[in-house]
Amino acid sequence: MSAGLKKVYKWLAPDAAKEDDGRDKWPSRASFILAAMGGAVGLGNLLRYPSVVFANNGLQWFIPYFIAFFFLGIPVLILEISIGQAYRGSVVVAFNGIHKNTKGVGLAVIMTGFAVATYYVPILAWIMHYFRSSFQSPLPWAGRGSDFYLLDVIANPDPITPDVGYVEYPGRGMVGETVGWCAFVWFLVWLCIYKGVGMTGRVVYVTMGVPVIIMIIILGRSVSLENAREGILLYVGEWNGGKLAGGAIWQAAAGQIFFSIGVGFGYFTSYASYNSRFANTVQDAIIIASCNSLYEIIAAFAVFGVVGFLGYEPGDPEVSLSTFTVGFLTYPLALAEMPGAQVWSVLFFLTLGLLGLSSAFALVESFVTLICDSQIGQRTSRTLVSTVVVVFAFLLSLLYCSRFGFYMLDAVDTWINNLCLVFVVWAECVAASTLYRYKDAVRQVGGMAYLIHSAGYILSMVLGVAVGHAVSPGAGAGVGFGIFIVSNVVAVLLGKTPMIPPPGFFGKNPFLSKLWWQAFYPINQLRQDLNLIVATGKKWKIPVAWSFILRYVTPPILAIIVSFAYPAFYLKRQDPLHIAAFTLAHLIMCITAVGFIVPKWFDVFIPPHRLNEAADMYTPTSGMVEPQSTGGMDDYEKGHTKDKVSPSTSID
Repeated sequence: MSAGLKKVYKWLAPDAAKEDDGRDKWPSRASFILAAMGGAVGLGNLLRYPSVVFANNGLQWFIPYFIAFFFLGIPVLILEISIGQAYRGSVVVAFNGIHKNTKGVGLAVIMTGFAVATYYVPILAWIMHYFRSSFQSPLPWAGRGSDFYLLDVIANPDPITPDVGYVEYPGRGMVGETVGWCAFVWFLVWLCIYKGVGMTGRVVYVTMGVPVIIMIIILGRSVSLENAREGILLYVGEWNGGKLAGGAIWQAAAGQIFFSIGVGFGYFTSYASYNSRFANTVQDAIIIASCNSLYEIIAAFAVFGVVGFLGYEPGDPEVSLSTFTVGFLTYPLALAEMPGAQVWSVLFFLTLGLLGLSSAFALVESFVTLICDSQIGQRTSRTLVSTVVVVFAFLLSLLYCSRFGFYMLDAVDTWINNLCLVFVVWAECVAASTLYRYKDAVRQVGGMAYLIHSAGYILSMVLGVAVGHAVSPGAGAGVGFGIFIVSNVVAVLLGKTPMIPPPGFFGKNPFLSKLWWQAFYPINQLRQDLNLIVATGKKWKIPVAWSFILRYVTPPILAIIVSFAYPAFYLKRQDPLHIAAFTLAHLIMCITAVGFIVPKWFDVFIPPHRLNEAADMYTPTSGMVEPQSTGGMDDYEKGHTKDKVSPSTSID
C-alpha cells in the first residue's frame, strides 16, 4: 500500500528533470508555454480588457491596441524570456550578467511581482466567496448585486472624507471568510510550486486548459442571450475614428497590453531559466503574447453579450465598468437572470479562480527562484524556501483581508501598477540597452562622449515628460527631442574616431561611426550575443528591429505612461492609504538606484561562482562560440580566449 501511494504521489508531484548543467528544466516545451501563458492570462484579460474596451468601443480600438502589442509588449517579452534562458538564473542573476550595477533592476522587478501577489490572492478569496455562494438557490446576489458585493463580501465600512484633513477609515478587525479563503488559496499556490517546475508543469494543464474549455462554453451561452447582438455590435460593429485623435484611447491601449501580457513581474525570466538551453525563445514569446491577446479578444465577446443583455450603453452616466464591477457586479447580475443560474455561476467563478491561481503562483515563483538561486538558498531545499515565502506572503495578505483592506488594495494596486511596474520595465529597457558591454563603446569613442550620449538619452525622456505636463505636450516633445539631438551632436563632435568602423551605412564616415558606437552598439551586441543561445540551428532569431524598438520606442512610451501617475497622486494626497501605497511604490523603484550605486549589497542573491559573470564572459553563457564579426570588439581584440574576453577588454 505504501509503495502504491508513493507511486501516486510521484505521478502527481514529479521531481523536475535536470538539464546538463544541473538546473531543473520543464517537462516539455508545452508546459513552459502554458505556465508562461498562465502568468499572462489572468483577471486582467477576462475583466479589465472588456471594461477598457467599453470606454473606447468600436473597431478603431484595435489600431492602438496592435501598435502597442508590437512596439511595447513583444519587445520587452522577448528581452525577459531571452535573458532568463541565456543566463539560466533568477532575474537578479540575469541582470547581473548584463552588468553588475543592474542587479537592483532585477530585484525591483521581483519585488514588484511579489507586492502584486500579496493583494492578488485576497481578490481570489473574494472570487471563492462567490464560488461558494454559487451553490445556493436562489443566488444570494440576485436583486442585490451591489449590496452582496460591498456588504457581504468586501464588508468594509465607507471611509469618512472630511472637508479639511485626511480621509479616515473606521473599519477595524478582519473579515473572517476572506481570511479563510485567502489561507486556502495560498495553500493551493504552495502546492503548485513547492516541487519546482516538475510539479508546476503538471498543474498548468489544469489551470490553463480548463478555463479555455469553460470560456468557450460561457461564450456560447453569452452570445445567445437576448439582445446580446447589441452589445457585440458595440465591440466590433462600430467605427468611432474620432477617438483616435485623442490621447485617452492610446494610453488605454498601451496600458492594457502592458498589464495584460504581464512583463515587469519577473516570472517570464524565472520560468525561462528552467527552459532547455537552446529553446526557441523568440517563437515562444510570440506564441505567448499572441495567445494572451487572442484569449482576451475572444473572451470579451462573452462580456459584451452580457452588456447587450443588460442594456448597457457607453456614455450612460449610470453605467461604469471597471475590473471589479465586471467580475463582481455586471456578470453576476446577468448570471442570476439566466436559466440554470447556479451552473453558469459555478463555471464562471471557477474560470476566474483557475486563471487567478495560475497568475498567483507565477508571481510568487520569481521570488522563490531568487531565493533558491542565492548563496543561502542553494544550501536549502526548495520545499522549505517555498513554505517560508508562502507563509510570509500570507501574513502580508492579511492586511487586505481587514475591514479597510479593500481600500488598501485599491491604493496599492493603483500605484504599483500605474507607477512602479511601468518604471521598472523602463529601467529594464534602459539598463539593457545602455550598460551591456558599454566599455567596448567607450574604448572606441571615449568615456566622455558615451556619458554625454547616455545622459542626453535619459534626460530627454525625464525632462521631456516633465515639461509636457508643466507647459504643454508640444513643448515637452520639443524639449525631449532637442536634448536628445543636442547631446548626440555634442557626443559625436567630442568623441574620438573609432578604430573599428561599424558595418554598412554607419561605417561610411567617422561621424556616423561614432554615432553607431554610442547609440546602437550595446543593445545590438546584446541581441547578437543572445542569438548565440536562442537562435541556434533553425530557431527564430531576435530581429535587428528589436534593438531599435527596445532602445528608442518602448522606453519613451513607458516614460509618458509613468508620468501620468504623479498628477493623479495629487488628487489622492489627503488619503493615508494612497500615501502609504505611493511610498511603497517609490521604495521598490529606489532599489534600482541602490543597486546601481552599491551593487555589492545584492551579491548575496548571486551564486559565488557567477558574481563576475558580466566581467568574465564574452557571451551570456560559457562554452559558446564567439559572435560573428560585426565590426565590434571581436575583430579589434585578438588576445581573448574563445570563451572569455582578455583582461584588457573585460567589462566591469
